[in-house]
Amino acid sequence: MDLKYEEILKHLEKQDELLMDASRSLSHEWQKLKAEEDMLMHAFSDFMEAQGRTTKKKDGRDVVLEEINRPHSKEVVNVDFVGCPNIKIN
Repeated sequence: MDLKYEEILKHLEKQDELLMDASRSLSHEWQKLKAEEDMLMHAFSDFMEAQGRTTKKKDGRDVVLEEINRPHSKEVVNVDFVGCPNIKIN
């Protein structure tokens, strides 16, 4: 094989390796973000239920309740963000 083509082939193989690494890295980051989103949505659902703004149906879905003639709750709700490194609680 011609030396010029060997260099081009090596360059393309290196580019392929770099792109595959980037793809794996992005996929891993997406999975981490998806898990964080799921955890935050679960915490938000628990918070809304504690505030009396939602209720859970038997199938696990949340149903938003209208607050008719109901004063806002003064109840303090503790939300556990353990395992979520991007959230800082003061």
